[in-house]
Amino acid sequence: MTDEPAARIGFVGLGGMGTEHAQNLDDAGATIVAGADVADAARSSFAEAFDAATYESHDALLDAESIDALVVTTPNRFHEAATVAALERDIHVLCEKPLAHTLESAERIAAAKRASDAFCMVGFCNRFARSATLYRHCRQRGDIGEVEHVEANYVRRRGIPGLGSWFTSEELAGGGALMDIGVHALDLALHFAGYPDVVEVTGQTRRTIGTSDDYADPDGWAGHWDTADGDLEVDDAVSAFVRCANGVTISLEAAWATNRRSDKTIRVTGTEAGAELDISGDELTLLDAGTGDVDYFDDRTLSGSVDRNRHRAETDQFLTAVETDTPPEMNTVEEALTVQRVVEAIYCASKTGTAVRLEELPRNQRPNAAVGGTE
Repeated sequence: MTDEPAARIGFVGLGGMGTEHAQNLDDAGATIVAGADVADAARSSFAEAFDAATYESHDALLDAESIDALVVTTPNRFHEAATVAALERDIHVLCEKPLAHTLESAERIAAAKRASDAFCMVGFCNRFARSATLYRHCRQRGDIGEVEHVEANYVRRRGIPGLGSWFTSEELAGGGALMDIGVHALDLALHFAGYPDVVEVTGQTRRTIGTSDDYADPDGWAGHWDTADGDLEVDDAVSAFVRCANGVTISLEAAWATNRRSDKTIRVTGTEAGAELDISGDELTLLDAGTGDVDYFDDRTLSGSVDRNRHRAETDQFLTAVETDTPPEMNTVEEALTVQRVVEAIYCASKTGTAVRLEELPRNQRPNAAVGGTE
C-alpha cells in the first residue's frame, strides 16, 4: 500500500506570519511548493528556508504551479485578489484575519467561496488556544449554561505598530486597532456565544494617544517612533457594544494605545457559571456558587495541555481539511463575514454617533476608520 502524496501548498505574503504557517505545515508533512511576495528579500529568505520556487505575484504562482491549497498572509487590502483567484481555480485557501480591508471586499470573497468547489478557512488563530479549547469543552458538557453576556478585551497599554508600516495605513489595512486585534476579541466573543444573529451595534473609535507629540513607547513596539515621522491614519482604540437577536450582548474594548493596563481577558456570563480566560492563554477559570452548610463561591481553574500551540493547531486542522477535501467546521468565511459586518457597523456608529442596525448598514459608505472620538 502506498501513502497518499503530501498536500502541495503555496503561499502569498512571505513575511513573519507566512513563514510561520509554512514552517508549521512543513513540520506536519505538507509539501511547500512555492511562495509569492513583492519584496525580493522575502522571496529569497523563503526560497532558502523551504527550497521552494518564488514569484512576484499570486497570479504568476497560480499559473506556474500545481497546488492543493494557498495560504494568504498579505496586508488586508490584498486578501481578496489572491483568495478569489485561488477559489476560482477550486484551490482551498487559508486567509489570515480579517477577511478583507472593507466589507465590500469581504463580501466578494464570500461570493467566490460560494461559487467554488474549494473551501476558505479564515485565520482567527486564538480559537485554537488552550483556553478557548477548554471553554468549548466546558460549554459542551453544560458547565456554562446559556450565554448571556461576553466582555471581550484586547488592550495594549502601548503597542502601535510603526508608522509607515501597512498596519497604520488606512488604504492597506482598512482600519487600526479594531481591524488588527479587535477582530480577534470580537470573533472569540461571537464564537463563545455560538455566533448568534447580531441586531444592533454602537461604538466609538479613537485616535488620541498615537497622535501625541510626546508619544511614549516603553516596550519598543514601534521602535520608539516620533509622530513627526508621519501620520497615524487609523484608530488606536475602540469601545463598542453589540446586541444580538437572542438577547446575548457583547462589550468590546480594543486598543493599540490607551491609558489603562494591558488586558487580553474574555469574561463570559452564563446562566450556570461564568468563565474567564486569556485570549491566547493556557487556562480557564469557571466561576460558580453553591449552597451547603454554608453558601460558597466555587471557582475552578482548568489548565490546558502544555504541548498545544494555537498556530500549529490551526494549520493542522487546515491541512487535515485539505487532505480529506472536507471544509472545516470552524473559522468559516460566513463567520468572518459577520465579524466584518460588525466592524463596519462600529466604524459607521462612531462616525454618526448613533446605533447602527446591521440590516440597515449603509452600502459603499464606509467612513474613515479614524473619524470619531478625540483626534
